[in-house]
Order: sequence, then C-alpha cells, then structure tokens
Amino acid sequence: MDYITRVQYLNSISRFVDKPIVKVLTGLRRVGKSTLLEMIRYELLSHIKDEHILFLNFESKDGLSINNAQKLVNLVSERFNKDDRIYLFFDEIQLVSEWEKAINVFRVDFNADIYITGSNSKLLSTDISTVLAGRTVNFHIQPFTFKEYKHLLAHLNLTEQALFNAFVQFGGMPFIKYFDLEKEATLKYLMDVYNTVIVKDVLEYNKIRDVDLFNRILRFVIQNIGSTFSALSIVKFLKSEQRKVSVDTVLSYLRMLEEAFVIQKIVREDLIGKKVLKVDEKYYLSDHGFREALGYSNTQSIEKVLENIVLNEMQSRGYEVKIGKVNDLEVDFVAQKHQDKLYIQVSYLLASPSTIEREFKSLSMINDNYPKYVLSMDQLDFSHDGIIHMNIIDFLKSTDSNS
Repeated sequence: MDYITRVQYLNSISRFVDKPIVKVLTGLRRVGKSTLLEMIRYELLSHIKDEHILFLNFESKDGLSINNAQKLVNLVSERFNKDDRIYLFFDEIQLVSEWEKAINVFRVDFNADIYITGSNSKLLSTDISTVLAGRTVNFHIQPFTFKEYKHLLAHLNLTEQALFNAFVQFGGMPFIKYFDLEKEATLKYLMDVYNTVIVKDVLEYNKIRDVDLFNRILRFVIQNIGSTFSALSIVKFLKSEQRKVSVDTVLSYLRMLEEAFVIQKIVREDLIGKKVLKVDEKYYLSDHGFREALGYSNTQSIEKVLENIVLNEMQSRGYEVKIGKVNDLEVDFVAQKHQDKLYIQVSYLLASPSTIEREFKSLSMINDNYPKYVLSMDQLDFSHDGIIHMNIIDFLKSTDSNS
C-alpha cells in the first residue's frame, strides 16, 4: 500500500483491536481517516482473511446506496453468519441515517470488531450518546506532523529547512504530496478542501442561510489565530463593516466550526489557582495551510503559525493542551498526558535580551519539576535555569518520551 504509516495512531488503536468496543476515528475531511482504516486493516489485521472483512466507504459507488440503518444491517446479514468473527470498517458513517442503531445491532448480534470514521463531532457524539454511550473509544486524527511531512515529500530531495518553509506555508494535508509543492496547484487543492468542508459539514449540515455573515466571522478567526478575542469583539468588528449580529449567533457559528474540525478552541488555565478560566480562550486551525489558501500570508504571521504547528504536534502526540496563566503572564501551552506534563513557550526568534527575558519569565515562575521549553527558530542554545531552549524543527523531529 502507498501510504505513510502513522505510527502514533496505530500504536494507540492497537490496544483496542479485538476488544468489544467500537473504534471511532474523527477529524477534518481529507485528513487521512480513510487511509488510516486501510492501515489498521493491513498493519494490525494482516493475519485476517478477506472473507472476514467488510470495508465500506459511504461516499463511494458501493456505499452510496446504503443510506439507512436497515440497508446496512441487511448487507452485513447477507454476507456473514452471526457466529463468524468479522471485522467491519465503515468510512464516513454519518452519511447513513440512524447509523448508530446498525452499529449497535452488529455489536449485540454479531461477533464483530468495528471501526468507523466521521467528519462531524456533533453528529457522531449526539448519535453515540443515544445508543452507544460507554461502548466507543474516540481517536481524533490530525493533519500530518512535520516528521510525517518529511517522509511524505522525501522524493523531492529538499533540505530540511526548505521542507519546513513549505510546511509553514502549505500545512500538513496528506494529499498535497501529489503537487510536489507547486504553489498554484497546492493552494487550489487546499481551497477546494476548505470549500468542501465549509459547505458540506457546516453550511449544509447546519442549514445556515446568511453565508456572507458566516464567512466574515470565519475569516476573522482565521486571520486572528492564536490571538485572544471574544465573541463581543467579533460583534464590534462586524458592526464596523455594517453587519449586525448577536453574541449568541457568533458563539453558535464558532461551535459549528469546531464540530466540523475546522477550528479548535484552547481554554486558559490559571496555573496558580489550578482552575480553568471561562474567558480569554484562543482559537487555532486544524490545518494552518488554509490561511495561505485564503490569502493570509503564513510567513507574515509566522509567530502565530508556529504556535499552531506546535499545538497540532502536541495533540498528535496525545496530549491535552491548554493555555497557561501565571499571574499576569501567559504560557503558550500546557500539555498534559496522563501524569506527564510539559510547559511550552513559542517564539519566532529570541532576537534581543528583552525577548529572551519575556519568553523565559513566565516559565521561571512555575514552581514544579515538569519540563519547561522555549521553542524558536534560533540555532544557538539559550537554555538556562533549568528551562530548555530548543530549535522548533529539532523539537518537531524529536521522539515523545511519554508515548
């Protein structure tokens, strides 16, 4: 098979193979969920004979006619005996009405190991909560990390720095490998993916009528990734453009974009009071390449784009990520996985003593022994007082010791 093996996901999923729990893969459209299903089939279940496997993509010709739960149950019942050990792979399951009832039938009446994917978290979570609560495990699939990106484009024989520059500009959507970093074709592809996600998973699904207003809100968020803003500030911005909108409408649109995995909200945590704050959240993109496709230069907003890259990296490694607050200072990311924790500051360059002091100061005020990192594009090592300074590219290439 022609794919880049996504080891971190296969390692996580392998712990649940042949366990009586439904494996749910979620994430942005075209992020590689279908290919990951194939990896599970050929990497984790290569010993299983084909006659015990059903692999069905509901966007394909074979899957298009299976549009409700009863048809899906009939298909599986005709193909397999109930006593057979079978493996069911269903791609874009949300296209089947009442799909959760069919999955529950397979779980109860068949000896089945089940894997499904979907591109809208609201649809999946709502349906799961009604029938399959407590019987699923979710894996959120991200675009490629830089380490995966290097393998994806190894055939171009570019320097590591040139590859990273391209990664900053175009992001990590897997299909861009076919355009060999040709700018016009790559950006057109990213724009087409963006439009498909927005139309199918947000506008059509939520029946949004005022498309112009929605796009203005979305573009505001995309332009201001990694910056603190409120729904009220968006309302004021739109008012300056002669568009009236309520705070509730803005919040509703932001939630819809999160549910379609276009953006993600990162909450803020008071590291001294040990509580999650309900204000000053930040939004980031699932893939920063969409900014460039929409006409916003990623190199001109390099600091925030680097934050977006580091955030996605930590989430791909399985960390839950928050923003940290220490008195009046901010820690870009607090990443936690089980009992392990990292504190991370991201800067483009530590260009002056004042910049170095600013980036290190908040970390120096945290009184625990968890690792603390300042990441930048500098080649010199500015580590001091137990705080590790590291080149961003080296960090992205490093192996997570807590995997």
